[in-house]
Amino acid sequence: MKIKTHFLFIALFFSSTFFACTSSKEITDYNFISREEWNALDAKPFNLQVPERITIHHEGTVFDPEKRTAATSLKNIQSWGMGNARNWSDIPYHFIIDFEGNVFEGRNPFTKGETATDYDPSGHLLVSCFGNFEEQLLTEKQFNSLVNLISEMCLRFDIAPETIKGHKDFTTTLCPGKNLYKYLENGELINAVKKRISKLK
Repeated sequence: MKIKTHFLFIALFFSSTFFACTSSKEITDYNFISREEWNALDAKPFNLQVPERITIHHEGTVFDPEKRTAATSLKNIQSWGMGNARNWSDIPYHFIIDFEGNVFEGRNPFTKGETATDYDPSGHLLVSCFGNFEEQLLTEKQFNSLVNLISEMCLRFDIAPETIKGHKDFTTTLCPGKNLYKYLENGELINAVKKRISKLK
């Protein structure tokens, strides 16, 4: 137990250092937007984890980029989640992808995610996409960034692509929506990730 805790603190330090030093120019294949860039609030105390699998979510509300920016939406989600409504330690997701394929930095990957549903997200790296994919369609840019981000996370944390699931695989929910979940059902997302990983190795 002590060894695992020690590892987690070391991992947390290096993860924080990596993201603090990362700019969009240093990340290939997608535009990375740091917490500082979208003006995130400081996280509250949190539970640590080791990422072991990847779970896909959608943000759940119909997103219209002409009416609100992704950064503004993230601020609203974070403020709501950290407020009296949920009392979460931070925005619940580790990464969030907008319609243009921009990847927004969420909570630290070594932070256990949080959820309004009845499953335990321990060990899950939570990747969310803006939109309600019961009603909207995933954009090509979102899909490409999703593939590239997940491929990088699989390599960084030694996560098997076969562990990639949707939120609805763990609890009763429509998330991540039928128009996103179909890429998990038909194997297209996992196959694209495997192909991308083979090129990165």
